[in-house]
Amino acid sequence: MVSKNSRPTVGDIRAMKARGQKISMLYVTTLDEAAAAAAAGIDILSIEGRFFSPEMRQAAGNCFVQVGLPYGAAGNLVTAEDYLREAFRCTGMGGDCFYCAASLDIQKTLCDNAVPVVAHVGLIPSQCTWTGGFKAVGKTAESARAVWDHVKRLEAIGCFGAELEVVPDRVAEAISRSTPLIMLGMGAGPGADAQYLFAEDVLGHTAGHKPRHAKTYRNFAAEFDRLQHERIAAFREFFSDVATGVYPAPQHVVPMDDAEYERFLAGIRS
Repeated sequence: MVSKNSRPTVGDIRAMKARGQKISMLYVTTLDEAAAAAAAGIDILSIEGRFFSPEMRQAAGNCFVQVGLPYGAAGNLVTAEDYLREAFRCTGMGGDCFYCAASLDIQKTLCDNAVPVVAHVGLIPSQCTWTGGFKAVGKTAESARAVWDHVKRLEAIGCFGAELEVVPDRVAEAISRSTPLIMLGMGAGPGADAQYLFAEDVLGHTAGHKPRHAKTYRNFAAEFDRLQHERIAAFREFFSDVATGVYPAPQHVVPMDDAEYERFLAGIRS
């Protein structure tokens, strides 16, 4: 069992930024991924609230865990009180900080209650209709200034950090150097405080579009495909064994003494 005191704290993560230490971060969805990340020494894990559980916290070991609070009615979180209640619930399970892409007033309520909040700037997937869809943000001086201003508003309400997604590398570096917030870079270049990737991109089994910033280290897609073929083959063999009577064989059944069986038959015939 990992004790709370053996895990990094908000203060530790801030100290890493102060030292200029690069921070590694992965988005994971399974116990195996969380355990592998912990064994590999990854600094921060991002885990959506729907995947977060005591078992997931245990699998994450000494990793600092960011729990994603589901955005909007789909997650039944609408009001500040909804978000606060969910943050407190996940804190009880060992969440270390909380991703929240809701409004500033909701984020401020969390901050005012000492909840370490990670917001989102740049390309914000849940709000990208305002910035023209899934594309880079901050490529003009005006757009970059809007990202800067957003970060400053987050500073003012007391946020701990912000995901900084798909902005030019020079903009990301300038912002990261000029804010106390921990800037978690995803497609934001080497100047961000952290480098953040999805486990599915790292492992090579991304479904759908693979973003430019993704780097694949293993080809799990081929292995998953191989396993699916093996799964189908095994199921077909089982089907055939059942149809032909090969399964179950004597070693798969519970034996009974002949005398006891005869007594049983006599009993049900009487």
